[in-house]
Amino acid sequence: MAVAWSGMRGVSAEPGYVVMQPTTLCNLACDYCYLPFRRENRKMPVAVAEAVAAGVAGFARTGRFSVVWHGGEPLAAGRDHLAALFAPFGAGVEHHVQTNATLIDDDWCEFFTEHDVRVSVSVDGPRRRNGDRVDRGGKPAYDLIIRGIDRLRAHGIPFSTLCVVGDPGPGVATELYEYFLGLGCEVLGINVEELEGVNTRLNRHDPAAVSAFWAELVGAWRRDPRIHLREVEWSLRYAAAVLDGSADELLPRRHDPIPTIAHDGSVVLLSPELAGFHDPRYGDFTSGNVLTTPLPEILAGATGTPWIQEFLRGVEACRGACPYFGFCGGAHAANRYFEHGRFDVTETDHCRNSKIRLLEGVLDHARDHEATAV
Repeated sequence: MAVAWSGMRGVSAEPGYVVMQPTTLCNLACDYCYLPFRRENRKMPVAVAEAVAAGVAGFARTGRFSVVWHGGEPLAAGRDHLAALFAPFGAGVEHHVQTNATLIDDDWCEFFTEHDVRVSVSVDGPRRRNGDRVDRGGKPAYDLIIRGIDRLRAHGIPFSTLCVVGDPGPGVATELYEYFLGLGCEVLGINVEELEGVNTRLNRHDPAAVSAFWAELVGAWRRDPRIHLREVEWSLRYAAAVLDGSADELLPRRHDPIPTIAHDGSVVLLSPELAGFHDPRYGDFTSGNVLTTPLPEILAGATGTPWIQEFLRGVEACRGACPYFGFCGGAHAANRYFEHGRFDVTETDHCRNSKIRLLEGVLDHARDHEATAV
């Protein structure tokens, strides 16, 4: 019988963070990118940032609140424009940027320091693992990425990294972990490539190979745990909670709405990857626009959005059928949609690769470690 997990029912009206799109433009043309308008320079007006800042002011007063600047490539908006977009937000928020690092120079480092920006860099490991990360002319972007990271290190700016893995084969996890140790990042996030947005490449892999990849990554991390390894640490926390009977308390009671504010002020909830796309049944996936409706009001009415109702039916199907529900809370909305064309399905390739096989890999490593220790 499936466990009756109580967490993750409905959508919260109080976000933990907002995602802001200062521009749709990106200076790279990565092969696996999901963004539909990355060649167009649609910049966010300051009026949109002002409306969002007013909407999140109440949330920021209740504790730590983050504004995540995503793209496109957020630095392609330019320092002056990004500073103007930052200005409406008060001292109660933390600013984060997810960047490809190719535009980072000394001036940008001074900007990050002045505004206390948390920086996360997208890089897929050593040079030969970055074949998908190219500029618009198809030239490898690796040297530009490393030049930007060198500037961060020269200025003493800590940074996180986000790595996309297209081929989780033997030896890859160890190679990647050792590379990022040498790179000097503080946090490493690993994403097995996803089929979503305009990226239609299949991401199906042999289940045993993916579990082995995660188990190998755990082993590499345990040998030298100087980096916070996002997925692995969450998995270990969950496994420990299962052992002490508190696993059901780990999931939040409701889904974070993760409001994504597009360049024009339109708001997409739950999955930033849905911004800019349309569906024959639902039209676009927006729940409102901050230029006409305050963000808290949009969030309060989230569950009335038809596609979100369909998504929540899918979550309930996961709850009743999947033994991993307590670990992930249900497959992500964008992965459901882009893999299956609707939201009320359950298992996706993404949840197989990055949830089920992840947890299995962590447990496989633990069993192997225990066996060799006896």
